[in-house]
Amino acid sequence: MKILVVEDDADTAAYVADGLRESGHTVDVAANGRDGLFLAADGHYDAMVIDRMLPGIDGIKLVQTIRATGVRSPVLFLSARGSVPDRVSGLDAGADDYLTKPFAFSELLARLNALSRRPVDRQVETVLRLGDLEMDLSKRTVHRAGQRIELQQREFQLLEYLMRHAEHVVTRSMLLEAVWEFHFDTQTNVVDTHISRLRAKIERGFPTQLIHTIRGAGYVIRAPH
Repeated sequence: MKILVVEDDADTAAYVADGLRESGHTVDVAANGRDGLFLAADGHYDAMVIDRMLPGIDGIKLVQTIRATGVRSPVLFLSARGSVPDRVSGLDAGADDYLTKPFAFSELLARLNALSRRPVDRQVETVLRLGDLEMDLSKRTVHRAGQRIELQQREFQLLEYLMRHAEHVVTRSMLLEAVWEFHFDTQTNVVDTHISRLRAKIERGFPTQLIHTIRGAGYVIRAPH
């Protein structure tokens, strides 16, 4: 699963994120409500773990807002406030489950697995398209002009991020944070190396360029005009 963790306590966030990654999941982490809202707004997470007491936008308001925008990803609330009224208000805000702190990671994982098995009443975006380029997220396949293109995992994640932000410039720092989970490590050339490999696979032998370098800024993927 791809899971969003919104937690302002760094130790708790690391505990949850590390455990989920060790269990085979992909994890994004936000340390406040505003960043959590920005990430959640994409609506492509399989589940979200959200702390109730957050700086910026509290957990209740965060869940209410993402539900109002149509995001239906299952939400598990984490909170030190475990009274019946607290749990009720959290569930009424749009959460699907509520777990009080302190908690065992095994229980959190079991609850997330249970949420993932529930039917969700939403249309899940599983195919991204840009011109003659098509990415099927559920089948993990990429085709251009009907031709299958084999990508490594990082290349697939990189292309997915670019396609989700098509026509918008994304910086190297944004790509490092989203794909490699590095934070502001501007000294590494890992992004440039993978962009070069990705270009070779999706552009070589085709008449038009898709990925463009924006000097001093980053990269943008654009449909051919």
